[in-house]
Amino acid sequence: MWKQPTRWGVLAGAAAVLLAVASGDAIPTQGRQARIPVSRESQKEVAITIYNGDLGLVKDTREVKLPEGTQEIMFMDVAAQIDPTTVHLKSLNAAAGLRILEQNYEYDLLNPKKLMDKYIGKSVKLMTSDGSLVDAVLLSNNGGPIYQINGQIHIGHPGRLILPDVPGGLMAKPTLVWLMQNGLAAPQQVEASYLTRGITWKADYVIVIDSADARGDLSGWVTIDNRSGATYEQAVLKLVAGDLHRAPSESELHGALRALASAKPALPSGFKEESFFEYHLYSLQGRTTVKDNQTKQISLLDAAGIPIQKEFQYIGSPQYYRSQYSTSVSNQKVGVFLEIANSESNHLGIPLPKGAVRVYKADRGGSLQLIGEDGIDHTPKDEKVKIKMGEAFDVVGERTQRDWRKVASRVYEAEWEIQLRNHKQEPIEVSILEPVPGDWQVLKSTHPYEKLEAHTLKYRVAVPKDGKTTVTYRVRMTW
Repeated sequence: MWKQPTRWGVLAGAAAVLLAVASGDAIPTQGRQARIPVSRESQKEVAITIYNGDLGLVKDTREVKLPEGTQEIMFMDVAAQIDPTTVHLKSLNAAAGLRILEQNYEYDLLNPKKLMDKYIGKSVKLMTSDGSLVDAVLLSNNGGPIYQINGQIHIGHPGRLILPDVPGGLMAKPTLVWLMQNGLAAPQQVEASYLTRGITWKADYVIVIDSADARGDLSGWVTIDNRSGATYEQAVLKLVAGDLHRAPSESELHGALRALASAKPALPSGFKEESFFEYHLYSLQGRTTVKDNQTKQISLLDAAGIPIQKEFQYIGSPQYYRSQYSTSVSNQKVGVFLEIANSESNHLGIPLPKGAVRVYKADRGGSLQLIGEDGIDHTPKDEKVKIKMGEAFDVVGERTQRDWRKVASRVYEAEWEIQLRNHKQEPIEVSILEPVPGDWQVLKSTHPYEKLEAHTLKYRVAVPKDGKTTVTYRVRMTW
């Protein structure tokens, strides 16, 4: 039991606790020296590098004046999803005068239940409606408070609970705590760096194609999703595109990431791209604020008049060559693809991060309509991007097995007839891709063909408007 304070003394003490929690100041506790708070208000610079796979590297620089000697400092307003094993602290202006003796990450955050749990078995005060104070012992807080008052058990009580202070171990915010030995009385610039989850980015692309499906305007956007539990004000922002392998030991990876974050920041607006190790680094030329629980979009690129190759593909299956078919396989879908060469001659030629591509086209009334959506992988310059738009409505295929026989042990022959029907009002070209199994050779064919890969037979055939084209071939297979 503590010495009973006056009514106004209790209220003043409770108010001080609440004000300290609300402001982020050091919370007064009994029996130990108050810690020195270092809040976001003392922040001089923050830089964040974001990876595709739910990972961010934060560098947070703050100015702090520490008394000489040994004391604890509270580095507040850090990400709630921080990985404490990756935290690194250093002094930027007096490294020799600052020594870290102990490091802790405290995330047992303050809330009414946790605060009451700390006082189970201890004496508390209850203020009744008339302002009088009642002495009680908090026996339990499981499903509701249970008090012992004047030797009797009370399940709940109409009085308001008043506590003398905040017990040790509870924090208002996720906080890094260092026990430090300081030998410099002047203000110091300290930099804390750490990895956090809960923040990621992706690329989103929009293509608007012309009426002839031959050219398009491409715009790219960076979409950042921040659920890390922290806000990054006026941050230097870098994005890493690539498939980063996570080592079992976070500390081994941290050194490489810290080196990455030290890259020189860019100045103009937009993103500047550069190669970094086996990845690509995109630096925002300027600064931006990424708020907690915010989805933010920043322009990545714009390119107009990009040549586009439209392709119709009719794709078969290996199972067609292993047995007899008594009926035709009709009304098979013909896929529609757009292909873009990522080259300087096509107004591109930059590494494209993986992301979603959405393609639009204006209808006769001039309104843009979505005509397809696909995902692309990381694409280096001078490589091609292929986007699947969907299935053609007015183009269908049908295949009929004209013959299938076993010629010898493990040797078979199959003859297929493929008919492509075009109900559009313009001629088209269709690529036929046949995945032929085993060792094979074409014995006869009505059209020219190419062996595209070890198990792919390809035809490129013209189909007239509102007409049809029939391709017949015989193939011998050995397996």
